[in-house]
Amino acid sequence: MLAELTIENLGVIPQATAELSEGLTVLTGETGAGKTMVVTGLRLLTGGRADASRIRNGARKAVVEGRFVAGAESAAIAEEAGGEADENGEFIASRTVASSGRSRAHLGGRAVPAATLASFSQGLLTIHGQNDQLRLRAPEQQREALDRYARIDLGPYRQAYREWKELQRDLRRRTESRRELAQEADRLEFALKEIAEVDPQPGEEEELAALVRRLQDVDGLREQATTALAAIDGAEAFGETDEADPASTLLGRAAHALHGDPVLDELGQRLSGITSALGEITAELGTFLSDLPTDPDALETALQRQFQLKTLTRKYAPDINGVIAWRDKARDRLERMDTSTEALEELKRKVAAAHEEVLALGTRISKARRRAATELGAAVSEELHGLAMPKARLIVDVRVGDPGPEGLDEVALLLAANPEAPARPVDAAASGGELSRVMLALEVILAGVSPGTTLVFDEVDAGVGGRAAMEIGRRLARLGQHNQVIAVTHLPQVAAYADTHLHVAKDDTVTSGVEVLTGQRRVEELARMLAGLVDATGLAHAAELLERAQEFSRAPSPLSGENAPP
Repeated sequence: MLAELTIENLGVIPQATAELSEGLTVLTGETGAGKTMVVTGLRLLTGGRADASRIRNGARKAVVEGRFVAGAESAAIAEEAGGEADENGEFIASRTVASSGRSRAHLGGRAVPAATLASFSQGLLTIHGQNDQLRLRAPEQQREALDRYARIDLGPYRQAYREWKELQRDLRRRTESRRELAQEADRLEFALKEIAEVDPQPGEEEELAALVRRLQDVDGLREQATTALAAIDGAEAFGETDEADPASTLLGRAAHALHGDPVLDELGQRLSGITSALGEITAELGTFLSDLPTDPDALETALQRQFQLKTLTRKYAPDINGVIAWRDKARDRLERMDTSTEALEELKRKVAAAHEEVLALGTRISKARRRAATELGAAVSEELHGLAMPKARLIVDVRVGDPGPEGLDEVALLLAANPEAPARPVDAAASGGELSRVMLALEVILAGVSPGTTLVFDEVDAGVGGRAAMEIGRRLARLGQHNQVIAVTHLPQVAAYADTHLHVAKDDTVTSGVEVLTGQRRVEELARMLAGLVDATGLAHAAELLERAQEFSRAPSPLSGENAPP
């Protein structure tokens, strides 16, 4: 729902703010007062095209800002774009149009593309005007209207359809490119065999490099460790003779000599600790020596292994981990591109099964659409009878065809002006005014199944008057029981049914403002709309019209033409 609208420097409006309520809000005013600019501002908030010619003369930019109470889906779109709700839980959407023609959009305090505004407002705000009638002429919009009425969930069908088309593309690709795929399969098989023969392991490069460095220094390392052990334990440990006593013997002799005095005892204990630590070092040096490679061919073997790994990294990836990842992807690719007769036959079976699933889901949707089509056509026809089209009949034609992204059906709205006239496509059978009324009748019916949106009608009552105007007012009022409705109108019979009456008036020749009319001011505006002037007779007629309309608006009634009061 749109809670507030602010416009600056758009057309003849320098600055105007209007708080919008639930129910039906009408916008009235003299021709040229700026009513159209309000609708233009709303179109900008739906991501519509920015037109610099709409900027007020002398101004550098125009700004439109709307405060929206958003549902979960629209709020998710805003939050995904980085926007946040304000302290009232409302999202502020704005659009700025510069005199250069460039525009900027903001949502929830963040700059966003205009397309994001369109996505955000799609479920919140719908505008119906003379140009918007083109939507009703589009087959996809006619199908969407039927699906809204029937509450059809196309999700499972769309998923099945995508899977079927993907399998179809895979089969066609394999069949048409069988020779090329076979050649690619040979290359992949050769590469996988080469990698399998080397059998690289994750992290093996680093471990191998460290081993090569050790093998290249093994003689020097062995000499260093042997010299250290000989110094500690003596040359006898290696089967050699040496007249000098080793370090361990000398330290043991020194520790044994220190006793008989507290100071000497303490020093002897410390030497014993050193002797014990020296024994641990001796053990570790022995382990180090025993772990040193003794195979004279170990270095050559490691170097050959290193060469094998480098061969793989030159061909497939910069490092061994990359080679392993390439191998795994190649395996998956090879499995998917199997072009053997058996593989193609299996893929054909999958395509056929997926097609059957699409047909089964599509058939269920078609049955639901046909059932709903009869009900929707009858309900809209009943509404049209009260909108100066007493003999009109709307037919929702559903014809089953080939599977498509939205089902098996082609949906068309057909209109017959009277029972004897043939039903023709609605865009060919209806005039501009009649098409507006068909749109209104559709919205009235669809309001019962998809309430909660803001609907804007820009002079939907063009070309009608008298009782038809009263019926349009009544239907807009009923529509306002389920939705927020904003209607730009020049007919008092429509304006009288509003819950909120906004008036756009020129203060001078170039400036307009928006005023909320209540009480006597509203009666005076209705009198002006009725007779073009405000006198006692006009005020009396306006007061009577307003009282009768408000009585109707206060009384709950179904969305039906035959139940409307006279």
